[in-house]
Amino acid sequence: MSAPVGGQLALRVLVTAASKHGATAEIAERIAAALRSALPAAEVDVQVPSKVTTLERYDAVVLGSAVYAGRWLDSARNLAVKHSAELARVPVWLFSSGPVGDPPKPDEDPVDAAPLVVATGARQHAVFAGKLERHHLRFAERVVATALRAPSGDFRDWAAIDAWASRIVQELQKV
Repeated sequence: MSAPVGGQLALRVLVTAASKHGATAEIAERIAAALRSALPAAEVDVQVPSKVTTLERYDAVVLGSAVYAGRWLDSARNLAVKHSAELARVPVWLFSSGPVGDPPKPDEDPVDAAPLVVATGARQHAVFAGKLERHHLRFAERVVATALRAPSGDFRDWAAIDAWASRIVQELQKV
């Protein structure tokens, strides 16, 4: 852990998320903003998983991924697997973003979530509804979205994301 700053512990927290079209990155930014606001002495970095080379300087990690075809994106999954020993030594929270609709579908966890929770020793895995804008999709993605009858729109529940970030803050204050 970092040294205290103004009577508060100066934690170093990494928030990293794999995002294909930006919606999951926006969730990561929102979580980071909540951590910065509630933990002013903390150093909160936001990076894409493919740019993370080491986790040794961090006291906690929030790792997320957009979910496509029931799976995390490779860069987030690879970070979790490659750095599982480093992740196991610090508090870790995982989140997935992807279900769309009202209520969001699919309603089950991504296929790789449970193994990643085990590999990283994550304290929790949360699933948040995502955002689907067909005009941002490539042709093959539009075909799949149409075949699955996935509705377009922004289904992210910012209140739920903020509440989850608040629970992370509460746990970090105990560290």
